[in-house]
Amino acid sequence: MDQHDAALPPTERRNPRTENLEELSTQELLRRLHDEDHRAVSAVDAVLPDLAVVVDRAAERFRRGGDVHYFGAGTSGRLGVLDASELLPTFNLPPGRVVGHIAGGPRALQEAVEDAEDSVDDGAAAVAELGADDVVVGLAASGSTPYVGGALAAARDRGLATVLISSNPEAPLRAHADHHLCLDTGPEAITGSTRLKAGTAQKLVLNAFSTALMVAVGRTWSNLMVSMVATNAKLRERTVRILREATGIEEPAARRTLAQAEGDLKTALLMTLSGLDADQSTRLLHEHAGSVRDALRAGEKPATQRDQGRT
Repeated sequence: MDQHDAALPPTERRNPRTENLEELSTQELLRRLHDEDHRAVSAVDAVLPDLAVVVDRAAERFRRGGDVHYFGAGTSGRLGVLDASELLPTFNLPPGRVVGHIAGGPRALQEAVEDAEDSVDDGAAAVAELGADDVVVGLAASGSTPYVGGALAAARDRGLATVLISSNPEAPLRAHADHHLCLDTGPEAITGSTRLKAGTAQKLVLNAFSTALMVAVGRTWSNLMVSMVATNAKLRERTVRILREATGIEEPAARRTLAQAEGDLKTALLMTLSGLDADQSTRLLHEHAGSVRDALRAGEKPATQRDQGRT
């Protein structure tokens, strides 16, 4: 590494393992790229202890009504928007609880709006209306994106919880974050193309963060998607299958219970496990923020009717 490279963020340095790519066969090229992908997985493994702290802190605030806001530009911004948008169908999460903000707005989701990432003011402005229990997560492979810095600095000034996810151990923006999750993916296969390893590592961390957060706040049962929204025939059949897998009841009983619950899988699950009726189950779920586990613990009847309805 020459002196010039040493002054650059790791993602902007040239990768000696991927020089002369055009001289490789297609299969050799793909193998070289995939070898680099493995480094993204290893980078995530190294931050898991710190990520666990972030999840626990975010879950505490989320239960109090706080929301999670991702801020990023380019690939990082698109990944944040993607993660936030997928929580609605998977976990029936109400809009606004996890939000993705991208420099340049919606247009930047489909085309490059490169100059938008330079606006510190835009990032700060997007934080102005956030609540005291909200969590701001900055996504910046280089750890220096001004838009992300504006959001993190404004959030830190207001006492909000702040997290930076970068691929730069010396990220300048780490000074604005309570937690810095550094994904040390190193130089990219194509110099500076952070849609590759850095983006892959960010996607893995976002998957893990949001999934663990949803588990922590009771939007799953075991490893089942009991909060999913059944908006079509395929998903309605999936609710029948999930209810059977979660409780052991037979298909006719599962369909009857779902009908009594007006198709709400969590209500049907609580009815089956507790013996409560639909109205009681709905009320308990509402009182316990949709957590089947917490509602079951508070149930008015013991869970002695697990086998009720077997045929």
